Amino acid sequence: MTRPAPAAAQAPAAPRPAAPLTGLRVLDLATLFAGPLAATLLGDFGAEVVKVEHPAKPDPSRGHGPAKNGVGLWWKLLGRNKRTITLDLSTPGGRATLLRLAAGTDVIIENFRPGTLEKWELGWPELSAANPRLVLARVTGFGQFGPYAHRPGFGTLAEAMSGFAAITGEPGAPPTLPPFGLADSIAGLTTAYAVMTALAARERTGEGQVVDLALIEPMLTALGPQPIWYDQLGHVQPRTGNRSQNNAPRNTYRTADGTWVAVSTSAQSVAERVMHLVGRPELIDEPWFATGADRARHADVLDEAVGAWIGARSRADVLAAFEKAEAAVAPVQDVRDVMADPQYQALDTITAVDDPELGTVRMQNVLFRLSATPGRIRWAGRPHGADTDEVLAEAGLTPDEVAALRAEGAL
Repeated sequence: MTRPAPAAAQAPAAPRPAAPLTGLRVLDLATLFAGPLAATLLGDFGAEVVKVEHPAKPDPSRGHGPAKNGVGLWWKLLGRNKRTITLDLSTPGGRATLLRLAAGTDVIIENFRPGTLEKWELGWPELSAANPRLVLARVTGFGQFGPYAHRPGFGTLAEAMSGFAAITGEPGAPPTLPPFGLADSIAGLTTAYAVMTALAARERTGEGQVVDLALIEPMLTALGPQPIWYDQLGHVQPRTGNRSQNNAPRNTYRTADGTWVAVSTSAQSVAERVMHLVGRPELIDEPWFATGADRARHADVLDEAVGAWIGARSRADVLAAFEKAEAAVAPVQDVRDVMADPQYQALDTITAVDDPELGTVRMQNVLFRLSATPGRIRWAGRPHGADTDEVLAEAGLTPDEVAALRAEGAL
């Protein structure tokens, strides 16, 4: 019988391939939440991200939402794969230090109100002089110019101004805002895309540039064709609750065991399968069934047919029947269901991360999978200023210079 070789004699594991953004250096000067999320997404795929926070005023996300043992949990997610330093940019030493860091940086992400960096003499002329290849991503509520530019801007305002709240909610009920940072999340994704676009341009030109991203704009893009509908037809989309003006049945339906499922019939073939499944195939022969918009105008009839069938069965039976019929359905899940969902488990969508402060924590994994150069979570959010001395030493500052900055209050 052949015995396995001792562990020490076994072939070493293949080295992990370099992540696609390895070597990219990012300074995250932003707070709450779009700018920091963009930096997180870059860090997930190998960028070296340094989070810069005020010495006395850490990123407010550290204190947002629930905490465990005094440690903010949202920060563990938003701050992952980032080293953290403190720097007061309004001080002479802080300004000089940022320019030294910028000289070796590819991307700076900031979300101060327009004019703030300029007030500190850290605007684009100064930063690009320190590093002509720098990409400066400026994320604000309303952009760098225009009548609203200097207003304080938050995601909630973008959700309201873009038209999202106006079409969300039940007919006749008040407009509804999302109970989470929807506009910030969409803007964070967009900022990461914008940064990569600017870096691609730099490959051709050799020069950096400014990214001007306003929270109110990605939200408007996510809302789809509403502007062109209004421009060409004068059409203003009303609040329709869970229903759609473009297809039906499309709604949430209560099951016999008190849970909920969501049904979508965006494709005509799926709508027909659902009608066969719920025992109402005669509706397919109605003239109005032939298009999604016409079906939407008869949503009461379709919702009654689908809702009655679903309401007589358990969620498990409903899901099994829809899957067998190749019709589109999903359970309405809360976070407890998400954590246990077998599809999310198969994808490792919620993954475990070892953390020195909290032990093992579970959080969303990197946003997508790459077959050859995957991203990964190297660590969860670090304590405030934990890497200040190390990062500044790497930038060439001596211990005496660091001590002088501390004495000045710049760190």
